[in-house]
Amino acid sequence: MPKMKTKKSAAKRYSFTGTGKVKYKKQNLRHILTKKSSKRKRHLRHAGILSSDNVQVIKKRLLPYG
Repeated sequence: MPKMKTKKSAAKRYSFTGTGKVKYKKQNLRHILTKKSSKRKRHLRHAGILSSDNVQVIKKRLLPYG
């Protein structure tokens, strides 16, 4: 059976932590930043952790060898 291909779009958006959680960069920090508060922009800088029910979909379908 051939190897499963990694979805490259998902590989660029998600990464795994050492404990198996899925990290992603939060949206809304690219443009139109003047109307957003400093607190909001500061919180958007940090990586988000995907909820556990979506982790199985990412691991199984999109990043099979991640």
